[in-house]
Amino acid sequence: MANYPTKVRIVEVGPRDGLQNEKQSIGTAVKIELIDRLVNAGMSYIEAGSFVNPKWIPQMAGSEAVFAELTRKPNVTYAALTPNLQGYERAASVNASEVAIFAAASESFSQKNINCSIEESVNRFMPVIEAAKKDQIPVRGYVSCVAGCPYEGEIAPEKVRGVTQRLLEAGCYEVSLGDTIGTGTVGSIDKLLTTLIKEIPVEKLAVHFHDTYGQALANIHVALQKGIAVIDSSVAGLGGCPYAKGASGNVATEDLVYMLNGMGIEHGIDLDRLIEAGNYISQQLGRTSQSKVANAQQSVCFSI
Repeated sequence: MANYPTKVRIVEVGPRDGLQNEKQSIGTAVKIELIDRLVNAGMSYIEAGSFVNPKWIPQMAGSEAVFAELTRKPNVTYAALTPNLQGYERAASVNASEVAIFAAASESFSQKNINCSIEESVNRFMPVIEAAKKDQIPVRGYVSCVAGCPYEGEIAPEKVRGVTQRLLEAGCYEVSLGDTIGTGTVGSIDKLLTTLIKEIPVEKLAVHFHDTYGQALANIHVALQKGIAVIDSSVAGLGGCPYAKGASGNVATEDLVYMLNGMGIEHGIDLDRLIEAGNYISQQLGRTSQSKVANAQQSVCFSI
């Protein structure tokens, strides 16, 4: 029997995960304008930047400036991805509301992505968690490749559960489960979440689905049925993974909001303003929005 939440918290990852894989330069002013538009649409949690080495992710090189120049609104979380203590210190210096750390359920992906084993990655994050605890800054965790890996193929749910538990035990208040290459299906995600929630409280879990195979909304529906009430998404369907060939964007926030509206689940987002934000950043990037809802609302169809 479905155990749908009455309210969902949407984690908007467009300004970070959505833009990090773009080849063209994106100015600080554009990023700030996007964030402001998302906040005005009702977003209360936004990943505003990433404090990784700019040699690896050039688009995030200006994250200090973004955080420093933001006009912050009360009750809005402006979060940052931090790969190590140096990254954490940079994020803390510009008053990031929260920080996020990231591990993988695949050993091969962990080596390709951050050049260390899964165990080494968790150990590497311990100083970040300890520093954040001292500074009273919440830490969110990510687990990549929860359904499949570009190098190893299908990933066993038990491996995902083990990494998730390690991050929670280390001090993350929540772990977001990332289907990095978008190969998850209703069946595999149901099996994954069933395995996890046998031992992990559902309120400690979030989901982060890419739409490479067009399965993201279906997989989110499975998560909602399990009672998961935190969903990551990216405005205009921006994003992908620079280390996962063929990984298209995250599920579009506009499409997620439309689905939640149809289900009567609260989220606090104004869909029209959200579509405007998505169209804005898409225009800046020189392309149309990847949101089906945004495109449908701008088209008139006379076919039967």
